[in-house]
Amino acid sequence: MLRKLAALLIVLVLGAGPALGVLSPDDMLDDPALEARARALSVQLRCLVCQNQSIDDSDATLARDLRLLVRERLVAGDSDSQVLDFLVARYGEFVLMRPVLAPHTVLLWASPLLLLGLGALGLVVWFVRRRRLASVDPLNDQERRELARILDEQAHAGFD
Repeated sequence: MLRKLAALLIVLVLGAGPALGVLSPDDMLDDPALEARARALSVQLRCLVCQNQSIDDSDATLARDLRLLVRERLVAGDSDSQVLDFLVARYGEFVLMRPVLAPHTVLLWASPLLLLGLGALGLVVWFVRRRRLASVDPLNDQERRELARILDEQAHAGFD
C-alpha cells in the first residue's frame, strides 16, 4: 500500500509541472485579464532558441525574458498588436509563429498550394501516359508480316 501511495505521489508531483506552465508564480500578472492576454500573445511568439516552440512552452532563458517583456508592455498599456509590433521590430518576423502575409512572404504562403498543384499535374500526366499506352492497338496481320520481314532482313544482314 505504501508503494502505491509513493508512486501516486510521484506521478502527481511530476504531472503538476506542465500544469503550472513555464512561468513561476512570481512572474505572473495579478490581473487575470492581462495574464490571459499575455498567455495568448506568448503562444503566438516563437522561442528564438528552441525555434519550434512558442515562448509559452519553452524553458529557455530568452523565452522567459520575452514572456516578461510581453507582460511589461501589457502593464505599460500597449495593445496586443503594439506588443507584437514591438517584438517584430526588435527581433524580426521570425519571432512570430505564423508569418505575416506580405509581398516578401507570398512564396512561403503559396508553396504548399504550388507543391500540391505540381503533384496533381504529375498525376494527371502519369494517368494520361498510362491510358495512352494501354490504348495502343495490337498489330494487325499485315503489320505483323511486315515486322517479321524487317526483323528477318536485319538478322540476315548481320551474317553477310
